Amino acid sequence: MQLVFATNNLNKLKEVQSLIPQHIKLLSLEDIGCFEDVPETQHTIEGNAIQKAEYIKTHHGYDCFADDTGLEVEALNGEPGAYSARYAGEQRNADDNMDKLLNELKPHTNRQAQFKTVIALHLNGKLETFTGICEGDITVSRQGDNGFGYDPIFKAKGYKKTFAEISMEEKNSIGHRGKAVKQLVDFLNSI
Repeated sequence: MQLVFATNNLNKLKEVQSLIPQHIKLLSLEDIGCFEDVPETQHTIEGNAIQKAEYIKTHHGYDCFADDTGLEVEALNGEPGAYSARYAGEQRNADDNMDKLLNELKPHTNRQAQFKTVIALHLNGKLETFTGICEGDITVSRQGDNGFGYDPIFKAKGYKKTFAEISMEEKNSIGHRGKAVKQLVDFLNSI
């Protein structure tokens, strides 16, 4: 089986490739000659994942899946959510995003948050979605050098280390994306 993973994020591609069974060949957007910006203009994480998968299917004709991930912070009414990558602006800079989030949380004692990943799969003319959630807390400062995005300031519930302080394997076993990809893989293995 061959599927396009609709992402330009090489970190995400690497993370997901490590979770997908070897009999499923993953193609990147570059592999299919998609160099345009795939739109993600919806106001929800689910909406963005579906929009990206539908775009690839419509414009390039491939069976594919797309994901969208957001960090939802309770004290900030679920922000940054669908806007997590662009929270501090269109430059999509992880350090700027973390700085803004930590600044917004200064007056709050509630630091509860969750990472949410939704995967939209376009396969054989049908659309399926899979959702993975990892609950945790936002730290007061960055910790660790691994991972990407908000990983240095997110500790999963029951863990003393941030996502940036644990291995990719451990993150995948407890994390939002790993949970959503597991559901995707289980579905693909069942058909």
